[in-house]
Amino acid sequence: MGPLAGLKIVEFAGLGPGPFAAMMMADMGADVLRIDKMNSKGVLAPDDPSTNLLARGRRSVGLDLKNPQGLETALKLVDQADALIEGYRPGVMERIGVGPDVCMARNPKLVYGRMTGWGQDGPMANAAGHDINYISLTGALAAIGRADTGPVPPLNLIGDFGGGGMLLSFGLVCALLEARQSGKGQIVDAAMTDGSALLMTGIFGFFEGGKWSAKREDNILDGAAPFYGTYECSDGEWLSVGSIEPQFYDILLDKLGMTDEQLGDRWDQSLWPQQRQTFADAFRQKTLKEWCDLMEGSDICFAPILSMGEAVNHPHNVARKTFVTNDGVRQPAPAPRFSRTPPELGMNAQAPGSNTREALGDWGLSAGELDALTSDGAIQS
Repeated sequence: MGPLAGLKIVEFAGLGPGPFAAMMMADMGADVLRIDKMNSKGVLAPDDPSTNLLARGRRSVGLDLKNPQGLETALKLVDQADALIEGYRPGVMERIGVGPDVCMARNPKLVYGRMTGWGQDGPMANAAGHDINYISLTGALAAIGRADTGPVPPLNLIGDFGGGGMLLSFGLVCALLEARQSGKGQIVDAAMTDGSALLMTGIFGFFEGGKWSAKREDNILDGAAPFYGTYECSDGEWLSVGSIEPQFYDILLDKLGMTDEQLGDRWDQSLWPQQRQTFADAFRQKTLKEWCDLMEGSDICFAPILSMGEAVNHPHNVARKTFVTNDGVRQPAPAPRFSRTPPELGMNAQAPGSNTREALGDWGLSAGELDALTSDGAIQS
């Protein structure tokens, strides 16, 4: 099931954004085969399949890519694939022997997806880095946080997942659609610096138009505006309001028992600190539940700030099945949703190499070939 059913994708196992892209493709129905490398002793790296959610929905094959037969087996899989996903530093796949020139010479229709932090070229292309570094270079991190405490890393959502894995999965689908028309594959160079910059497009528009300050906590969406922010309740819990539009702001003031005359012009930024304090004092008068009873479901643009443990039980998320339990493991459901080809959550994450013989057999290798590869040490279950 799913809109990508019928596609075959080979994933060279990595960390973070590459697996997230592969997960998204598998969630949508693609047959994604994950190649896990064996370590120097021939023993597969340990893994906890019950909670490795980024590896869900696909089988794992254990290959020794330093073994010529193991490498050739990987190339045989690539020969059949519509797309490939890898997340190593530039040049690593070439050194292994599965770079784009080799793979696309054998399979000209192959879409070769490359996930890196800095990109395949540029002065920093070969340097190590993590999400926090990539979003630092593109202006994203500087815009997030409090004025007095400095930038605050927004988990690793912007670089790794939004600007990384999600960008790569979008690029793969674009290139796969084009390949159906042209009959030719191509390389998709997905860099987390490019992706995090792209996610900042709207903010850059404000900045270029003179409507966004380079200072943190000095703009309408970064915590400065009193009508767009977070507030603590009397029980220590927190809530969020986003009453930007005038009709929503009017409802907020009505629920708080306030008036424009009392607060002053809400677009006068010199009044924002005073207005924010007035709102903060008001929200501390009730518990979060009391505010939910008063505001939730209205047009204030309101929501309680829930922990991950609380979010799974919120009535809206329960009704939408935003979180599901699959073989005893609770996890976010595949998204987005489709009316005719709904995605179905497949298997939970598998331990590396646990599907080697089964998956390779399904991809065309005979029992005799598998026995020979096992004897040669090229594969391991």
